[in-house]
Amino acid sequence: MLSEGTAAPVFSLPNQDGDTVELEELRGQWVVLYFYPRADTPGCTKEACGFRDVWTAYEDAGARVLGVSDDPVDDLLEFAEKYDLPFELLSDESGDVSATYESYGEKNVFGNVVEGVFRNTYLIDPEGTIAEVYGNVSPEGHAEAVLEDIEGHRS
Repeated sequence: MLSEGTAAPVFSLPNQDGDTVELEELRGQWVVLYFYPRADTPGCTKEACGFRDVWTAYEDAGARVLGVSDDPVDDLLEFAEKYDLPFELLSDESGDVSATYESYGEKNVFGNVVEGVFRNTYLIDPEGTIAEVYGNVSPEGHAEAVLEDIEGHRS
């Protein structure tokens, strides 16, 4: 995992609508960059819906939420529409951005070793610095915990 206090690596990825999102253009606001293994699977759905369910509080905090997986854009659009997700999902099909954030590599899935995205989250401050790091995230209550940390940094 990358360390708190270091500069967040810049990236450019397509969102679920095919529009390009660049981290550098988000300076001046809090960014929750959460990595998840696969759209529309139980844990990933729980995590995404957790952010959705407290979305108003994220808006009030001036925070931008970005979910990153190695799913193709079309799959992300279906996922976002199915669960009415109000934030952007980014497609990192190559896994390069996820790897830069130390959130991609070999893992054991049901007894099989595969390459994929790890469930990690980074809270990036308005200056582009990593403020908080969350490794091997449990989807339950994660959105609320990150929101509390944003509020803690702002006070």
